[in-house]
Amino acid sequence: MSSNKILLTSSDGESFEIDEAVARKFLIIVHMMEDNCAGEAIPLENVTGDILSKIIEYAKMHVNEPSEEDEDEEAKKNLDSWDAKFMEKLDLETIFKIILAANYLNFEGLLGFASQTVADYIKDKTPEEVREIFNIENDFTPEEEEEIRKENAWTFNE
Repeated sequence: MSSNKILLTSSDGESFEIDEAVARKFLIIVHMMEDNCAGEAIPLENVTGDILSKIIEYAKMHVNEPSEEDEDEEAKKNLDSWDAKFMEKLDLETIFKIILAANYLNFEGLLGFASQTVADYIKDKTPEEVREIFNIENDFTPEEEEEIRKENAWTFNE
């Protein structure tokens, strides 16, 4: 494993020096390094320092994560437990920001996990509750909404 250091700069000017192995979790950085576009510091214009620090924390824990074929069940359980605790301490707005940043960084593991966390959060919520969570205005008239409910009665557990 490489011990080279990579310097990342967030959109708000915070700098983070991380191991290359951690930086390689972010495919955008891998591509920059492969294309020799990674200069002294790699600017990440779409990620704030606060969010980047959380993403780096997650990446550090996953840099040596067990593979699917790995039979070390204890290591997998420990990592799953750490992941759950990591997400539990975040509010929904922060998770949304992490999803956007993970997408920008092309960090598939975190993108999938954070997205699943949101999916689990809205599971079993009513359409009204989901609209409130995502700040979505209901642009259906009561008549249109009633028609949709009739057409899709199987989706509503009422």
